[in-house]
Amino acid sequence: MKKTAKTARGTKTKQAASGLIHPIIIYPFKQPNDYSDLEALYALVARLASEPESYARPITIMDRKTFYTMEGNRAFLEFRDNTVARHSETLDAWCVDTCQMWYEGLGAAFERGADNDVYWLIPGDFNYGSTAGQEVLGGLHDLPEIILELDQDVCVGEIATGHNNSKHLIDTYGTFALLYTWFPAEAQEIRQFTERPRSEFFALRHGFLREALMQRWYPYEQTVVMLLQAVFSKKRISRFLVGNISDLPEGREPLAPALQQVERTERVLKSVWRERNQFRGDWVELYRQLEARSEQVRRAAFTILQNHLT
Repeated sequence: MKKTAKTARGTKTKQAASGLIHPIIIYPFKQPNDYSDLEALYALVARLASEPESYARPITIMDRKTFYTMEGNRAFLEFRDNTVARHSETLDAWCVDTCQMWYEGLGAAFERGADNDVYWLIPGDFNYGSTAGQEVLGGLHDLPEIILELDQDVCVGEIATGHNNSKHLIDTYGTFALLYTWFPAEAQEIRQFTERPRSEFFALRHGFLREALMQRWYPYEQTVVMLLQAVFSKKRISRFLVGNISDLPEGREPLAPALQQVERTERVLKSVWRERNQFRGDWVELYRQLEARSEQVRRAAFTILQNHLT
């Protein structure tokens, strides 16, 4: 069945060259007590592993802190050995943050891949065991296939959220407001393709992943950085509607981590801006002006998040 992107920078003009899809599963940093979500996810991983003509052997990235926290836990060790290792290759790594886990997994898959291959990131900490989650898993393979069928470079997955959802609030009043401050033209273009520039669901073409891996990698908000890189280099971008799924146990983000996400986004955008503009003769003065505006945006975002999340 043909897959269609909700929005795409380019359209398919000829049959795209075929390539393998490399699934990379990011194992939850904190092991949940209930394994139902992971069991549902690895049922999908098992199906992918059974189709070697379409999918490379999946890779699971597991942080060593997760392993040592659960050391001696029989249920965890049995799940790791009998499910995770059975249906995927387990890659153990000491990681600073989730985005370093992405870097480890995408880098390892890239070294085994080839031109025209696609690299598909699958976060492991969503409620896949729910009815909505299982429905999402049933069609999630369309996300990387969009790249092959529509000859794209990047496909971003969007989860469904309401206007008062914490992710929506953070992206609207934090991420995009800051993007429009530091990179106004690029922000406008990114917003044509996605409302979730920090999404953990995405797929990348081999050539673009190579470019991304060769550049500075950030320990957080790396999706935003890759979208900026894609716009800078005029890559073909599409989006995929993942569905109604969540990684928030209570359905909402506590205030403290929400504020931290806004602060992290600002730090990353400042760094990217300096890297691209430090050779301008007037960059210091321009940076000070943008920094003042950015502070106003951050403070406004803090007020809005405080009003909604407390």
